[in-house]
Amino acid sequence: MKIENIKTLGALKKAGYQSKSIKDELRDNLIEKIKLEENVFEGVWGYENSVIPELETAILSRHNINLLGLRGQAKTRLARLMVNLLDEYIPVVEGSEINDDPLRPLSRYAIDLINEKQHDTPIVWLHRDERFYEKLATPDVTVADLIGDVDPIKAANLKLSYADDRVIHFGMIPRANRSIFVINELPDLQARIQVSLFNILQEGDIQIRGFKLRLPLDLQFIFTANPEDYTNRGSIVTPLKDRIGSQILTHYPESIEIAQKITNQEANADKPQLEKIHVPDIAKKLLEQISFEARESEYIDAKSGVSARMSITIFENLLSTAERRSIRTSDSATSVRLLDFLGVIPAITGKVELVYEGEQEGASFVAKTLIADAIKTLFPDYFPEIQKLQHKEEVTPYDKIIQWFFEESNFELLDDMTDEMYKNELDKIKALDVLIDKYQPEVAENDRYFFKEFVLWALVEHKKLNKSRFTKGYRFNDLYGSYINDL
Repeated sequence: MKIENIKTLGALKKAGYQSKSIKDELRDNLIEKIKLEENVFEGVWGYENSVIPELETAILSRHNINLLGLRGQAKTRLARLMVNLLDEYIPVVEGSEINDDPLRPLSRYAIDLINEKQHDTPIVWLHRDERFYEKLATPDVTVADLIGDVDPIKAANLKLSYADDRVIHFGMIPRANRSIFVINELPDLQARIQVSLFNILQEGDIQIRGFKLRLPLDLQFIFTANPEDYTNRGSIVTPLKDRIGSQILTHYPESIEIAQKITNQEANADKPQLEKIHVPDIAKKLLEQISFEARESEYIDAKSGVSARMSITIFENLLSTAERRSIRTSDSATSVRLLDFLGVIPAITGKVELVYEGEQEGASFVAKTLIADAIKTLFPDYFPEIQKLQHKEEVTPYDKIIQWFFEESNFELLDDMTDEMYKNELDKIKALDVLIDKYQPEVAENDRYFFKEFVLWALVEHKKLNKSRFTKGYRFNDLYGSYINDL
């Protein structure tokens, strides 16, 4: 007989069901998962040796938890995945507002019902997916929202005085009894509202409009917060922090490889789009490097952070830019070009908080600077470093490419070139093929033209070539060629 088929308190007792607190439930199930070497936090990358061990330790310690970190660090995702550590079903007194345990009833309703019906008390089974409650802390949240208040309509309908505890309307926290309760952005909660959580966290008491209630609520609290030096709207009051068992610091991906896993998992790209558009591996690394550059940029507020969502939206915009071009040129399939990265600027400008210097330069300028910095950082991973200064007689791998631009002019890459025109234009520079054959001999044919463009952009960023924007694309030429031609 399945446990969910038990419908009365008597049958529950006969089956030998034992009540368990939610913290013990999480702890016991985690122990089993660890023994079986199962991954509880599936889809969370980069925390295997840092955040997750600390989180598991906090669960084993039966602690309420505060996840502290900048935006876009998977804090809420971690909290939601903890649902997987709950038992699949738990019994609840039918009709209870606060998920009363039939063996340990708390509310007056459940106690009265059990006293009346004894073993025939009806029970229902609550699935673990229904045992997760989430509240975004905003300045307008009240004690009544979280804890509860007297309901005058209920008092009138039941013809009860305000002295009767049956007129109480329970708030979100009591209704989340025996569940995981998450408060996101805790510092945004007004200090006086934070104070109302003291007793719930420590003693399990709640007080509503003077009613002396002893409700030892069974809750697993998870809080998320940005560092206090960034969240100027408020902070976590010290006595509340003291009552939170473990504070765990989250962080951004520490390598491009981990960042790529996150982006590939989260990006909203459909299969037909991915089949039509080839994205070279180097392009994927470049888009991740933009986020790494942003986190170090002098134009961006480091305290605000740069969310992992930026890389995700950059990838989505990159695909859509290439897709839009292929639609206009009637190419049945295409490959991402470096020129397509201009289409990701809107995905950057809305994701970063600029400092004063950044505001002065403008969001678009900052976005283009991040792309340029990413190219410069990534370039030495594939080709010899471009020296800023060199002797006049010194030979470099890039001399023949620069010489080509000195002798030729009007090399242009247009935004809406067909694939054939784009390749033909880059094939004019034979020195690019020589360079790639020497330093990247294993490069796939589909990626070859991105590498060619990558070299040209890198030479521009290192002041070896000149690049100028016009209405329909970019013109590349020798640093002094345009000046000489104008004379």
